[in-house]
Amino acid sequence: MSYLHSRPNYSDDSGCIQKISPQSANWKYVSFEVHKLAAGEKKVFSSTDNETCMVIVSGFADVKTDNESWTNIGERMSVFEKKAPYSVYTPPKDTLIVTANTELEVAICKAPAVGKYPTRLIKPQDCSYETRGNGTNQRHVCNILFANLEAEKLLVVEVITPDGNWSSYPPHKHDSDNLPQESSLEETYYHKLNPQQGFAFQRVYTDDRKIDETISVEHNSVVMVPEGYHPVGSPHGYELYYLNVMAGPTREWIFKNDPAHEWILNK
Repeated sequence: MSYLHSRPNYSDDSGCIQKISPQSANWKYVSFEVHKLAAGEKKVFSSTDNETCMVIVSGFADVKTDNESWTNIGERMSVFEKKAPYSVYTPPKDTLIVTANTELEVAICKAPAVGKYPTRLIKPQDCSYETRGNGTNQRHVCNILFANLEAEKLLVVEVITPDGNWSSYPPHKHDSDNLPQESSLEETYYHKLNPQQGFAFQRVYTDDRKIDETISVEHNSVVMVPEGYHPVGSPHGYELYYLNVMAGPTREWIFKNDPAHEWILNK
């Protein structure tokens, strides 16, 4: 199995099915966790020295922080309903207390921060939408915490790729701290398939092929992209969702396409 691929851990008694840290990923910025809660269950998450964006992937919940609270927030029971999620942003040294009102899945996205921005609820109407590409390169993007809203380091976005289509394509990278030509951003992809027994393929490769991994991803898999190009393909019959978390020294998404494949944009 590729060292860039984290399969879901369903045996964790706490309901944490994914846990990516800077230590486990051997990088500096991105932390990513996914937790499943039964109705009535409560969990507490501390932001420590990080800013946090908690995305309600599916289900409904009551959420409290040190100074704010919201009741029964949530918008969907499946990411494939194609509705934007509710999310909660917290600065460092804040606490999230989450009580599940239904079966609940939350993603905890973190990056180092100093506390420039306050706790806030990110509603579906705060998200922005765009469709990228055309033909079998078309995908549908929902920006949760991107150019639509301020943060210190975090960029959070989710994408639906129709069955038979490609995404993050033509292959692009953002691993060089060389502004304004390119930014350096670590990235995680949290994948879901519809139907769940499906699979998709993600390749991660660098120009010098120091990294060259082709990964068969499954429902609830995470792919880590420390550097390099990272296209994704979804087979016929299987709709693909992924939640991206990015962070790096500068909060700018400036990418470089693989020159060998950039001609596709003019096709």
